[in-house]
Amino acid sequence: MTALQPKNDEILNPLDILQNQMRKDMACVNEMILQHMQSEVPLIPQLASYLIAAGGKRIRPLLTLSCTALFDGDMMRAHRLSAAVEFIHTATLLHDDVVDDSDERRGKKSANVIFGNEASVLVGDFLFSRAFQLMVADGSLDVLRILSNASAIIAEGEVLQLAAQNNLATTMQDYKAVIAGKTASLFAAACEVGPVIAGQDEATIKAMREYGMNLGMAFQVIDDVLDYSATQEKLGKAVGDDFREGKMTAPVLIAIEKSDAQERTFWQRTLGDKDQSDADLQTAKDIIAKHGALETGMALAAQYGEVAIQQLDVIADSALKETLVNLVSFTLNREY
Repeated sequence: MTALQPKNDEILNPLDILQNQMRKDMACVNEMILQHMQSEVPLIPQLASYLIAAGGKRIRPLLTLSCTALFDGDMMRAHRLSAAVEFIHTATLLHDDVVDDSDERRGKKSANVIFGNEASVLVGDFLFSRAFQLMVADGSLDVLRILSNASAIIAEGEVLQLAAQNNLATTMQDYKAVIAGKTASLFAAACEVGPVIAGQDEATIKAMREYGMNLGMAFQVIDDVLDYSATQEKLGKAVGDDFREGKMTAPVLIAIEKSDAQERTFWQRTLGDKDQSDADLQTAKDIIAKHGALETGMALAAQYGEVAIQQLDVIADSALKETLVNLVSFTLNREY
């Protein structure tokens, strides 16, 4: 299977199919999440449940479940590790919203707006700790290494992004390093632990890790494209946040490289000097559209998607494998 599937409006939503295929297992994961976010300190479960109840696609724990089920691995271990993966992800969301001063997450007010920055950071720390407790309970040093490394790499990616913020000297290579750290590393780890606990060989483990890494890269590039193209209603957060925060993402970097002197002056003022007016977002969108930066960004994501699909060639055909192939198309063609 190498060709990408039709757009998600022409086929059943592969994420919904994956959620249905792993429905019973995901119910166990959700129960474990609820159980392990409890605390005698009332604010902790209150804040954690606010964010977790807001929904989200649950892609990362679904990947851990499906990449274990593919190889008939121990699903009870997969439940525990999927919960750990979701806690790591949720903790990073809490921290990210504080760093970015975000107002909205998944169509609702962000936790830091409701509960304050201090509580959001500390509850994020609590969820990280819970994730590590779940990893230790699994008892595998390999699993602990994979997920703890991912946690460290995520933090490095966020710091790299902060260093690149408002810096017009940022290169596409810098950007790829940022998204590999802050997003793709957890996708990779989520996919890697499945074949590890199922006792697969190194080649299979590497292939599933590379599937997750490339899926995560595609996912984040599309996220960054959507920040300049989606509607707020579909995206679930304010469109243009990346521009307002001075994030050097694929659409901007592509547009800057092709910009004339006048357009470069605009980028320097709005991003480099942080001098923005309400009209500047539309101007940024116009420049990005003029230089075909959204299409180029989507083509970059598609390259990662093709590599992700190729990794699945090592696995025997099955309904679950087909869904993981189609999940790449869904990622590339989504509108939120």
